[in-house]
Amino acid sequence: MGRMVEMPLWALVVLLAFAAVTFASHFLFPSVRWFFRRRLERAVAQLNRRLERPIEPFKLARRHDMIQRLIYDPAVLRAVSAHARAEAIPENVAFEHARRYAREIVPSFSASLYFGFAIRVAKRLSQSLYRVTLVQIDAAALRRIDPEATVVFVMNHRSNMDYVLVTWLAAERSALSYAVGEWARVWPLSRMIRAMGAYFIRRRSRGDLYRRVLARYVGMATDGGVTQAMFPEGGLSLDGGLQPPRLGLLKYLVEERSPGGRDVVFVPVALNYDRVFEDRVLVAAGQAGGRRFPARISVIARFVLRQVWLRLRGRYHRHGHAAVSFGAPLSLASFRRERPGAALEDLAHALMARIGAVVPVLPVPLVARALTDAGGILDRTALEARVAGMIAAQPHARVHLACEAPEQVVGFGLGLLSRRGMVAAQDGQVRIVAGEEAMVAYYANSIAHLFADAARTG
Repeated sequence: MGRMVEMPLWALVVLLAFAAVTFASHFLFPSVRWFFRRRLERAVAQLNRRLERPIEPFKLARRHDMIQRLIYDPAVLRAVSAHARAEAIPENVAFEHARRYAREIVPSFSASLYFGFAIRVAKRLSQSLYRVTLVQIDAAALRRIDPEATVVFVMNHRSNMDYVLVTWLAAERSALSYAVGEWARVWPLSRMIRAMGAYFIRRRSRGDLYRRVLARYVGMATDGGVTQAMFPEGGLSLDGGLQPPRLGLLKYLVEERSPGGRDVVFVPVALNYDRVFEDRVLVAAGQAGGRRFPARISVIARFVLRQVWLRLRGRYHRHGHAAVSFGAPLSLASFRRERPGAALEDLAHALMARIGAVVPVLPVPLVARALTDAGGILDRTALEARVAGMIAAQPHARVHLACEAPEQVVGFGLGLLSRRGMVAAQDGQVRIVAGEEAMVAYYANSIAHLFADAARTG
């Protein structure tokens, strides 16, 4: 027992390394994890006291546990068996496919990252790029929502800035869980987005097994009371106007809930911008008849560098207004009581109607709409008169800057459009620059439904 044993130095190093790893994994790491988890639980408890809707335990569950719960869900296991039969593969192989899908979808929420980092960055970024305005919010109506209900913010989709704006503006109420597409599955962006509670979806997946795993995750999150945010249109608007609703995620939210479970309350949110940074990419995609967006990191980098350069030279200007408006909440239980037998499509159209009713009206869309309706050219006085008439015709619209003189609204909108080369003013005449008609129409379309409705009722 007391004899000396000789061994090579490299073998000793390997032995000590294995011993250190074993000690850390069995004694040190569990203690460290327990210490930090206790601190996290205390921090979340303090955070929940100031949030209108506390973070639910479902959202705080460990990602590994959530994945296990998802893949062993009876509906998922039935889908695994069906997938194995359809593809003529062993069930264990099909089960691994389901596990891979679950790992793609399930987030890993970090309250400290969300509230300690993401909210601050979202606020600073939004206010550095835009004059951010909260046009309307009925705080009392939001407070009256059943505390046990699952809240889902439903929004029109104008820009990827939508995520940033609503995440910040809803921060006093709860942490939002978004569905994000393939664009965000890029390291290290994917890790940060997953830690913020977002879950990834494959927009073009047609596999039954994948859809079943996704559906069950959405159903579990809804049953768990997770506050969610979704875009009923399914993707970014290519022409600037409201798009017909798509039923994918909405179907999962409504139909995957447990019978007799929590009510779902939809809160309409409408966004509008004086400038959408992706506007040219989106318009080009729409004209090409597809949804392929050829944006590259180099394009984004050039834009960022240009903004930094303008700021360093003291010539930086924010890109107009970004406005957000919250509409009247709609309870799923109340909707079904009032409209028995209504189809899912009816719910989707009701939600889009509530979103459309509170779309903010901003200077650039107003000027773009006035010019487009006039055939692309107006003298300055006639343009101001037309804008004044549009504002007067929409007394219930969420018009930002409506309290100021029409000439100020027109001046602000024309300034932004002129700097981007979309309109030109000469000898008292304002006209749309040749070749920019689709771009001006893109901004006009964002409020077109409001004035179309006014024309029908008038």
